[in-house]
Amino acid sequence: MNRLRQKLHDFVILTNIANTYSLDSAMRKQRFSSYELNSGCGVEACLEVSGGKWKGVILHHLMTDGVLRFNEIHRMKPNLSPRVLTAQLRELEQDGLIVRKVYPVVPPKVEYSLSKAGESLKPLIKAMRAWGDERLLRANAQIGCRPNASVQANEEARSRPAKSQPANPR
Repeated sequence: MNRLRQKLHDFVILTNIANTYSLDSAMRKQRFSSYELNSGCGVEACLEVSGGKWKGVILHHLMTDGVLRFNEIHRMKPNLSPRVLTAQLRELEQDGLIVRKVYPVVPPKVEYSLSKAGESLKPLIKAMRAWGDERLLRANAQIGCRPNASVQANEEARSRPAKSQPANPR
C-alpha cells in the first residue's frame, strides 16, 4: 500500500511540474514575427534569447561550473529572487540554451546544464566577461568576486599620471 501511495505521490508532483512548465512556455512568444538580416536583426535575435538581467550570469555560471541545481545557482546570486530565477531558467530552456533534467525522486531533483546551442555561446560570454572586467578596471570599481583584480586596478590607478583639475571658479 505504501508503495502505491509513493508512486501516486511521485506522479502528482511530476504532473504538476509538467503542467506548470507547459503553461509558462505557452505564454512566452517571440518579440518579432520576422527578422531582417540586413539591419542588425541578428543582434536583436541574439539578445532576445540571451538578454535579460540574469540570463548572461546564469549562462556564465553553467559554463564555468558545469551542471548546477536550482539552489546552487541561487546561492551564487542571493539578490536574485527564486521566482525570477525560475522564469529566467524556463526561458533559457525554452530557447534551447540550457537542458533541464528532472529526476523522479521526492523531493524533486532538477539539474541544469548548457545545451549544444548554449555551448555555442561560450565565446560570446567569455568576450562579454573580458569586456566587463576591463571596463570595471578602467572605472576603478570595487570588484568583490576577484580581489586580485581590484588590487591590480588600484595599482594601475596609482601608476597613472594624475590629471590636472580645472580651478573651480565661484
